[in-house]
Amino acid sequence: MNILLNGEARSTTALHIADLIAELGLETRMLAVERNLEVVPKSEYLTIHLKESDRIEIVHMIGGG
Repeated sequence: MNILLNGEARSTTALHIADLIAELGLETRMLAVERNLEVVPKSEYLTIHLKESDRIEIVHMIGGG
C-alpha cells in the first residue's frame, strides 16, 4: 500500500503502526507518531491499521543539552 510518511510518498507492507516502526528500524522509546493529523498513543501502535493514503508523521526525539 502507499502512504505519505513525513511528507514523502512511501510504499509499505506494514499492517499496523508498530509494523511500520519495525520496518523503518526505529525504537519506540523516543517516538511520537501522528496518523491523519491525530496523535497515536503508544498503547495503540499494534491496533491502528494502516490504510491506503494514510498520512503518517514520525518524530524521533533526541536528548541533549
